[in-house]
Amino acid sequence: MLNAERHKIIMDLLKRKGAVKLKDLIEISDSSDSTIRRDLAELEDLGLLKRVHGGAILSQARTIEMSMLEKSVRNVHLKKDIAKLAASTVVDGDCIYLDAGSTTFEIIECLVGRDITVVTNGLMHVEELVNLDLNAYILGGEMKAKTKAIIGAIALDNIMNYRFDKAFIGANGIHMLDGYTTPDIEEALLKRKAMELSDETFIVADSSKLHHSHFAKMFDLEEAVLITNAMNEEEKSGIMKKTNVMEVPN
Repeated sequence: MLNAERHKIIMDLLKRKGAVKLKDLIEISDSSDSTIRRDLAELEDLGLLKRVHGGAILSQARTIEMSMLEKSVRNVHLKKDIAKLAASTVVDGDCIYLDAGSTTFEIIECLVGRDITVVTNGLMHVEELVNLDLNAYILGGEMKAKTKAIIGAIALDNIMNYRFDKAFIGANGIHMLDGYTTPDIEEALLKRKAMELSDETFIVADSSKLHHSHFAKMFDLEEAVLITNAMNEEEKSGIMKKTNVMEVPN
């Protein structure tokens, strides 16, 4: 098989799945381990993919961010399952922080009837919290239209008025070396401050975020518990060395 044909196979698979395993590429292309590794290196040099342990992921621009609407329609069932598991950690009397994000938004309906206090920077979250009659506070600050989040210096100053039993925070990237990341530095700073003000911090994110790294670091893997969907053994072997993981049952 020609180089160009193998490259097309690799990229077509990546565009469909977002990540591919080395062993699968070897089998599909009927090529040797060394040949596929060389192909991946060449495609990485072109900026088309990023090599990770055991395979490759589709390359992403570090500063590109999906809108809240785009996020809300992706992996909906997974997000709901992750949200239920996250909500199960909340006990009556807790004061919790809900970060702006599509997965944290799904947590809200799981909290109905609970004796808790919620603080959020999510504009969509506020309406849902009011509709469901939950005791809640919203941070002041700059409104970011794309992600429906409140950010900036005023928000950072405002959040200092609170202390949290638990913080539930979204992440765009989960990386062994880079930790938890997001495209926007101002959102990253607010997420980091929420973590610092909380007794326990939980990252709620599906496993499609694994091995990705974005522009702005939030904090290290060791500083939060990751709540996600079930991972394969290869994914677990890396992430679980650095953080505690709660997995949604299959």
